[in-house]
Amino acid sequence: MAKLKLSKRELDVEREPVFTPRFALALLLIVLGIAWIAYYYIAVRPDQAGGKYTGIGALADLKGWNYLIGFVLFFLGLIVAAHPKTPLGRGRGVVVGMLGCFLLGLAWICIFYIFSNDQLDKIWVFNDLGQKNLIVGIAFMAVGFAYATRWE
Repeated sequence: MAKLKLSKRELDVEREPVFTPRFALALLLIVLGIAWIAYYYIAVRPDQAGGKYTGIGALADLKGWNYLIGFVLFFLGLIVAAHPKTPLGRGRGVVVGMLGCFLLGLAWICIFYIFSNDQLDKIWVFNDLGQKNLIVGIAFMAVGFAYATRWE
């Protein structure tokens, strides 16, 4: 039997670029959302003793809305990353993004329910959000569905 030989041209597969402007925007939004929440929680949010806001005045004026802004930036970055021009929007990245978001949403809700009785005030961010933790968990799952629409 004759062996088939493939030429080098037949083996070359054109790959999409990994770092695109859309992917840079997605990363920027994700990092900005995480940084917004972290800065608010660490530097601005009122302490338990005095109940007074500190830090940048504009962030202190927004109070609890800072979580909404941070999570919207974070989830918007994940949705922008679901585009086929980004690594998470094509090939295996879609499956990773989809399952990752589904599992993170499920874990967020489970952690909230497990610790909601008396230990929730010991977990960062969870303690401030209260019942809004369910919205965050469902939002993770909704972003997972954005990845699911790209799955082939």
